[in-house]
Amino acid sequence: MADASEAAVPAAFIGHGNPMNALEHNRFTEAWRSFGASSPRPRAILAVSAHWYVNATVVTAMADPPTIHDFYGFPEELFAVEYPAPGDPSFAQEVVDLVAPTWVGLDRDSWGIDHGTWSVLAHLWPEADVPVVQLSVHASQPLEYHLQLGAALEPLRRSGVMVVASGNVVHNLGLIQWGEPDAGADWAQRFDDAARDVLTTDPSALGRLVEHPDFAPSVPTPDHFLPLAYLAGMAAASGEPVRTLVDGCVMGSLSMTSYAIG
Repeated sequence: MADASEAAVPAAFIGHGNPMNALEHNRFTEAWRSFGASSPRPRAILAVSAHWYVNATVVTAMADPPTIHDFYGFPEELFAVEYPAPGDPSFAQEVVDLVAPTWVGLDRDSWGIDHGTWSVLAHLWPEADVPVVQLSVHASQPLEYHLQLGAALEPLRRSGVMVVASGNVVHNLGLIQWGEPDAGADWAQRFDDAARDVLTTDPSALGRLVEHPDFAPSVPTPDHFLPLAYLAGMAAASGEPVRTLVDGCVMGSLSMTSYAIG
C-alpha cells in the first residue's frame, strides 16, 4: 500500500437514475465524464452498487466479471451494452484483509458488474481497461455499519484505488412523474438539499437525515441510499471536503445529485 502522505485518488457517489443514462448524453453524464477525465488513472475501481443488495458483505473475486443486465422493459440496445473490464481476485482479497475483523466474503462466480456500476463507468471510465471489483450492500445492517465500512475503506484511495458508490439520494419509483423528466417534487428537492447540507458540512452526521420529515418518501427502501454512506464514511475519515459534481432531480422522485471527495 502506498504511503499515506501520497495524494489520494478521488472517490465519488453517483446518482445513476435511469439505466438509459449509459447510452445518453445529458448534463449528468457529461459531469461524470468530466470527473473521470480529470482523475488520475486508478490501479483498480471498487464499486458499491445499490443493485447488489443482499444479506451479506461480499466482493466479486472473478478474473472476468460478466456484464449483468439486471432490469427489464428497456430498449434492446441497452441489453446489448457490455462493460468488459477485467476483475482482480488479488485486489478483492486486499479489500477483505483491509476491513478485518469485519467479515467480507469472496464471490467467485455468482455476480459480476451490474447496471448500477456499468451505467456510470461507461462514462467515468469508458475504456473499461481498469480492473473492477464490486462490493455488495449488506441489507441487514444499519446505516452506521455502512458509514464505518466506508471509513475503513478510505486507505484504498491512497494506494491508487478509485471508489465509486452508485445509488440515488432520492429514489421512489412508486411516485415517478413521467411527464416531469427534468424536475423534482417539492419533497424530493427538500430532501436532496438537506443531504447536500450534511455531506458538505459534516458527513459523519449522515444518520440525522433519517429524522428529516421528507425521509420516508425519499427513501422508501434503503438500497439506493446506503451507497451514499460509503462516500460519507470516507470523507469523515479523510477530513477532505465533499464537493457536488452535479445536482438535480428528474421524473419527480429521483435525485441525480452526485458528489466527490479528492
